[in-house]
Order: sequence, then structure tokens, then C-alpha cells
Amino acid sequence: MRRSAWTTGVAMLAALSLGVAACGGSDSGDDGGDTPTGQATPPAQAKTGGKLEVLWAGDVDFIDCGRTYSQMGSFICFSTQKPLYSYKPDDPVTMQPDLAASLPEVSEDGKTVTIKIKPGVKYSKPYDKVVTSADVKYAIERGFFSSVANGFTTSYYGDLEGAKVGADPGTKIKGIETPDDTTLVLKFKRPVGGVMAAGALAYPATAPVPEEYAEKFDAEPQSTYGENQLSTGPYMIENDASGKSIGYDPGKRIHLVRNDNWDKSLDYKPAHLDEIDNLEGNDDVGIASRKILEGQSMIAGDFTPLPENLKSALDNTPDQIKLAPPVGGRWIALNTTIKPFDDANIRKAVSAGMDRNALLLTRGGKTVGDMATHFLPPGTAGFEEAGGAEGTGVDFLSADGAPLPDVSAKYFKAAGFASGKYEGTEKLLMVGSNAGVAAKTAEVAKESLTNMGFNVQLRLVEPQIMYTRYCNVPKADVAICPNVGWIRDFADGQTMLSPTFAGKNILPEGNSNWPQLNDEAINAKIDEAEIAPVDQRAQLWGEVDKMVTATAAAIPWIWDKQALIQSKNVAGVIAENNSQWDLAWTSLK
Repeated sequence: MRRSAWTTGVAMLAALSLGVAACGGSDSGDDGGDTPTGQATPPAQAKTGGKLEVLWAGDVDFIDCGRTYSQMGSFICFSTQKPLYSYKPDDPVTMQPDLAASLPEVSEDGKTVTIKIKPGVKYSKPYDKVVTSADVKYAIERGFFSSVANGFTTSYYGDLEGAKVGADPGTKIKGIETPDDTTLVLKFKRPVGGVMAAGALAYPATAPVPEEYAEKFDAEPQSTYGENQLSTGPYMIENDASGKSIGYDPGKRIHLVRNDNWDKSLDYKPAHLDEIDNLEGNDDVGIASRKILEGQSMIAGDFTPLPENLKSALDNTPDQIKLAPPVGGRWIALNTTIKPFDDANIRKAVSAGMDRNALLLTRGGKTVGDMATHFLPPGTAGFEEAGGAEGTGVDFLSADGAPLPDVSAKYFKAAGFASGKYEGTEKLLMVGSNAGVAAKTAEVAKESLTNMGFNVQLRLVEPQIMYTRYCNVPKADVAICPNVGWIRDFADGQTMLSPTFAGKNILPEGNSNWPQLNDEAINAKIDEAEIAPVDQRAQLWGEVDKMVTATAAAIPWIWDKQALIQSKNVAGVIAENNSQWDLAWTSLK
């Protein structure tokens, strides 16, 4: 009965997918954003003022821009903070000086990076003070605190002289120097300056944080600075006279208002809107999508519309849907530290037996994504070197996503199961997202695993809970995470493969190496690729991708184009680097 219902659901999704594909339009991205698959670009003229409502299903992972390492955390932080560098919405490659006054200077040996910051940038009320280079120093240092534990900071800045993951709050890093109030010098043990200049300096975790204000919050076991944060960007979370963020009610609301201390002359972002109300708890994404498409002054936040919503929008109001370009992918993570997934043959059997095409259909089919055959997405250095769209050549992943039952049986037999299916009886915890299409994806994954003989206990929770309490926390002992995905931080293979598959990046909290893969050969190749010159990086990261794919530690199944919907009176602009709306550039018509 359950199998029958699942099959009917997939057939319905397939039909919807065909309808979507038939009216999807060009995918060239050169039409100025007038067709659904074109990219929204900043209009020449835009209305100033007004209130935008953003409907969310869940919440951010962390509201603290020094802790978040998620798409939706960045969605908020790039409008409330001035990191050292950021990106114009239609250029995801070229870093723009934000808090910085100019592009970074990198020493010939690649071990020293010097950044000048703009004088005169002020914090939001009630702090009101001018930002100094010491505040950026502290912002980076706190990423290593046990109370903050930022995955981005530890991944990219771990080579700073004196840096230590899990440090006590207040620990200084000798490799960060501030010779004056507007100069920041970063000194590394390895020649990673090229990666810094390529994009590692463009992330919310580099936004300034004044130590004298934040240290008391960071001294707590889990920092509460996020709930008391200061802003340097055009918007801020509504706060009270003490600085407490009264506009943040976890799981319910993130209320952004203008930062009165923001100086437009020191920023390149226009910040058209007066107010942005992020309304959470819209767990019925079908209803939320219809509200947006039929209402006024709304956009979708952290959820993807259901396939039927996409088809309706493409049929009737194609100007209200945009597809962000693929800058990442999604996969099913198999925890290599938990039996039976500590056996590579079992993982390969699961990969071969998984109906990846059915997973793709849960999100709307090929119109909203291409079948992923490995982990580097198109347009990223190393993608072609890893095999391009056809894949790396492993026999357990088909290029079209169809299951390979004979190959699956071969690997189960190699693992000692003569029946060609899994014969163990242990209960395996799988934790997925309860939000719309993600829940469908989890159910399809569970059905495939059940058909292969596994006893899977599926728990569906809010997206941020899935990450912060389960998949990002190794001690939670989650065997399968079916809804994890990764967006590159910048257009380099390191951003897709080091945070997610390097053994050195397995963290007790905020962990993004969901399979907890700790392979000696892969670790060594990652170390080599991280310090390689530009002309060698693509080849090396392609090799890393092939090696990771060969472990079957995770099952890639989509390089997705994020489907974004808006009300008719919204002039939405996409941040291509984040594959989401850009609040600092969006306006009302």
C-alpha cells in the first residue's frame, strides 16, 4: 500500500515536471530577467521605500553572522552587515570591497594578506562607535571560540598562525595584526593568500564585532551575541535601547528595519526597502506559495515551491518566478562512522539502488535542476576535470539517475549478503526536513532504502533543527541525512569539497562534513589542492571530487537552480553567489 502511494506520487510529480519543462523558457540567462529562467538584474530605476514580507517555513541556523554557515543565514547577514567583501547580485565571481576600502594585497609567498578598511563606518544604535580593524580581528578570532564554532572560519582561516579550533572565548590569534585602526594583516602558515583573494574574505563572518561589547555574550557556553548584535549594513534586526534584538523571535519572525547609522556613501548597495518582515512558521509551503503569487509585497524565503505551484506560476504568471543558477548541489549523506555505512561496499550498494531520478522529481524535475553525478557543480573550477555532466566513471551512479539494481546487488554480495539486499536488523536514524518538497525527498529516499532491506527510522523536523541539532552534530548519531546540500562560497573547488569532506573539518558542532569522511588519501589531496596556484587548482580539485565520489560517502542527485517566487508588485533581484533573493537590491514596483 505504501509502495503504491509512493509510486502514484512520483507519477504525479513526473507529470507536473513535464508541464513545467514545456513552458520553462530559455535557460540562457541573457534576457534581463523577463523569463522565468532568466536572471533578475538590478533595475536602472527602482522605487525607494515600502515594506516587504518574506515567508519562511523554518528559521536560520544561527542569527549570529559570525556563527551562521547557511544560505538563509547569509540571506539575512548580507543585508545587515558589512563583511570585508561581498558581491554584486549579478556577479558571483568578483569580490566587491564592502567594509574594505580596496582589494586585498597578497605577498609573493602567499602567506600574508593585508586589507585596508574604510574609515568612518559606524555600528548601529545603541553602540554608535566607529568600526576599527581590531573589530575585524575579533570577529575572525571568535569564529574559533568553542562558544561560536563557525565552520567557514575554521575551514578557510585555520592556517592563521596561532589559530586553534575550539579555543576558549577571548583567545587571541597571533597571526592577525592591526598596525593601525584601518589596517588588518593576516599571516598564514601555508600559502593560502590566493584563496583569500579569490573569495574567502567575502563572507558574513568577516563583518566587524567590537570585543568590548560582545565579549560578555561570547563568554557564555553558546554565544548570545546574535540576539544582541550590532549592525553595520543598511538594515538591522529591530532592537531596544539596550541593544537586545527584539525583532528576532526564533521560529516566528526576523524583523529588519533601517540602520539609522548606515552611511550610503560608504556602501555600494542601494537598500531600497524601508522594512523587511521575515515571517516564519509557514510549514504548508503550498499555501505559502499561493499567498505570495496571489498577494502583494511578498517573496519566498527558505522553501522551494511545490511542483504544482511552479507549474501554475509558469503557466499563468511567469514573471513571478525566477530560477537562480546552480552554484551548489544536494546529496544524501551516509554516516561513515555508523554501521553498516562504515563499509564502502554497503555505501556503493545504496548509491546504486537509490532512485535518484525520483529524488529529482520531488523538486520539480529537470527544469529546476540537473542530475548530479558528482559534487562540483557546473561552472566551478574542477567540474570538467572530474568528468563533467557524465560523471567520474564509477559504476554505482548512473548519469540519468536511474537505479542500478544489478550493481546494487553486486556490492551487497561483496559486503557478505548473498541475497543481494541488506539483511541487517539495526534501526538506522534518518533525520530530514519537514518543509514541503524536502519532506517528499526524504520519503522517497526512505522508500528506496526500505526496498534495499534497511530498517530506517525517519524523523522529520524543521530545517534549522535538522542541521543544528542533528546532521551538524556528530554525537547525535544520525546515520542518514537525506536533505543536506551545499552552495559554493566562491567559484573554486575548495569551497565545495574541503568544508564538506575534509577530515580536518569534522567539528563537534556546526559540522558540514555530514558523512564524517576522514580518508587519509583524500585529506592529503585536499591539503595539496588548497595551496595550489590558480593554474593547477581545477585539475587538483577535479581529482579530489573523483576520490570523494568513489567512496560513496554521499549520494549526489541534483545541481539545482533555486526556484524563487515573488508577488506581482515585487522587483526581486537575485544574489547569484547565494542563489537567493538579495534583500539589499530588491524593491517594490
